[in-house]
Amino acid sequence: MKSKKTSSLRWMAIAVMLTLMTFPSCSQRAMQGAGRGAATGAAVGAVGGMVTALVFGGNVGEAAARGAVYGGSTGAAAGAMSGAVADSNQKKAQQAAELEALKKRLGDDAFNGLAALVECKHEVAQGYGRTAAKSNNPDFALAGLWLQVITFADSGQEDQARALFPDLVAKDSKLSSESQAETEMQAALQKLMDIRQEYKLPKDCS
Repeated sequence: MKSKKTSSLRWMAIAVMLTLMTFPSCSQRAMQGAGRGAATGAAVGAVGGMVTALVFGGNVGEAAARGAVYGGSTGAAAGAMSGAVADSNQKKAQQAAELEALKKRLGDDAFNGLAALVECKHEVAQGYGRTAAKSNNPDFALAGLWLQVITFADSGQEDQARALFPDLVAKDSKLSSESQAETEMQAALQKLMDIRQEYKLPKDCS
């Protein structure tokens, strides 16, 4: 009888230990997921802000900073959910609404392509860029064209990026020459790498 009781207590102790070990592990995974999600979300928001400035005009750096704020909380919330813990406190309605507004300005295809670009998924980004560039909405089409240019440059295919300059100059009234398009492309490429580095993502895709 005593042996059975001792055995039962032993198994209960093991169960408690496993429980204590498991919950911190889940919590840690959730925190790591939230951290990754926040970084990626903020980076996507920042790059989206940057492209918004290219399409509509304005200061690229300021637009990128605003976009990072918009993307941070929603990215963190998504990361927490993927890490098995959904923290409703991370879903800040205002920031989520701002990020959605950013998506609406650029169009779903261009915005999704920027998310792929941040993660160095160049083929995916180009696919979204080509689709967006065919949009009947001129702003979405211009965002898609800029997405293609920046993606080509980021993947080391600057000649292919420059091959799109004539279309870019024709469709972007803010550009007066291909040399200006070159300047904007190089600035955007540098800003993209800076954004990745700022949010602890790989700076380049090599």
